[in-house]
Amino acid sequence: MYTAVEGARVPIRMWADPASVEDQAMRQLHNVANLPWVHGLAVMPDVHYGKGATVGSVIAMRDAVSPAAVGVDIGCGMSAVRTSLTASDLPDDLGKLRRRIESAVPVGFGLHKTPVNPAKVHGVGGWDTFWKGFGELHTGVQELHDRAARQIGSLGGGNHFIEVCLEEGTGQVWLMLHSGSRNIGKELAERHMAVARKLPHNADLPDRDLAVFVAGTPEMAAYRRDLFWAQDYAARNRATMVALVKLALAEVVPGTTFDDAISCHHNYVSEETYDGIELLVTRKGAIRAGSGDLGIIPGSMGTGSYIVRGLGNESSFRSASHGAGRRMSRTKAKKLFTADDLAAQTAGVECRKDSGVVDEIPAAYKDIDSVIRAQTDLVEVVAHLKQVVCVKG
Repeated sequence: MYTAVEGARVPIRMWADPASVEDQAMRQLHNVANLPWVHGLAVMPDVHYGKGATVGSVIAMRDAVSPAAVGVDIGCGMSAVRTSLTASDLPDDLGKLRRRIESAVPVGFGLHKTPVNPAKVHGVGGWDTFWKGFGELHTGVQELHDRAARQIGSLGGGNHFIEVCLEEGTGQVWLMLHSGSRNIGKELAERHMAVARKLPHNADLPDRDLAVFVAGTPEMAAYRRDLFWAQDYAARNRATMVALVKLALAEVVPGTTFDDAISCHHNYVSEETYDGIELLVTRKGAIRAGSGDLGIIPGSMGTGSYIVRGLGNESSFRSASHGAGRRMSRTKAKKLFTADDLAAQTAGVECRKDSGVVDEIPAAYKDIDSVIRAQTDLVEVVAHLKQVVCVKG
């Protein structure tokens, strides 16, 4: 159940203990809740301070949207696929499997030498129409078509990952990955954020990063066009990676078959109706958890993840958390921990254990089990997964 924090224009519904939320994040939440366009604000148990708006927040607005609240990784989210394998089917040398995945999917700033053939991405159509839409995007990104085409099916860096996981209790093997709209999403977002900050109606906001576009304006129309295209790009990017990772696993373990993928955005905008009102709902580090919706809530690279089913709680705008959520900044994690600490905390996981990913150490994140327990009225657990291979950029 949530705690209602008063004192702003609309109540802040929190599935986190307000006393545990850092002051910076609470100020952000109050700034958002005081915006004249906000209909409601729900805060997830993985909440923490973020650029633009608080990560782990669900912002429901009437006739407005804040591009900085959506952020630069438009459409970031998760995909997961259950395989026909169990733990005993995996090779003893998991390093071989990790290297095969890394050779199939570019990581970090990497991209494919040529675009991935869409025929490899079964069940996803409309590619010609999708790419024709590129010509309608913001004029400032038109020279990025080739890069965008070759980054479809690439991971990126930071907290993005590809994992091979085992289901608790059954030993069933799952594939899981986390990524978004890559460089093209960032380029589109930054251009629209710059436009929004200069609009007269945003002049007196307490935080310039909360600048909004409002309905009925050409700026809003342009942003919605680019936003929804980038969200589609992110979904296609994940679907392409799923296809490539499935091929990689099937090469290492011939005969592997796969269930249909579960996929969910956790950084996006959706048009939804609550209280009979049409709203633009921004999930900034939150997944949709409508009744029966399957979702994915990952932990850090050494702690496991959850497949969940939504309960359709309207108090949270049918939403749930998107992961464990950071408990400290990347800078602080790098100061506090070493590569040896990372190796100790990821024991038993085939993954990078060097200083380049120390900021992703499990101790830098909140406890995923506590996050799940805090939202039992939002989701029910379908499966608990523990990674045995983790690929990061």
